Amino acid sequence: MTDETSDRKGLPAAAQRALAEAEARRAAAEEAARKAPAPKEYGGRDGLDPARYGDWEKKGLAIDF
Repeated sequence: MTDETSDRKGLPAAAQRALAEAEARRAAAEEAARKAPAPKEYGGRDGLDPARYGDWEKKGLAIDF
């Protein structure tokens, strides 16, 4: 991070504040994601991820993703 900090010294004060605020928001979002588990999906696919394996049907019917 020392390289990023040294690159920021030449930026205007408003840009430095914006970058600091963005870092704070990112850290807060990551902390919230760690604390709160992902919501349970009802009626979703079982098994392997269809986006990865290309299987977009359920019981022989095409499903909306």
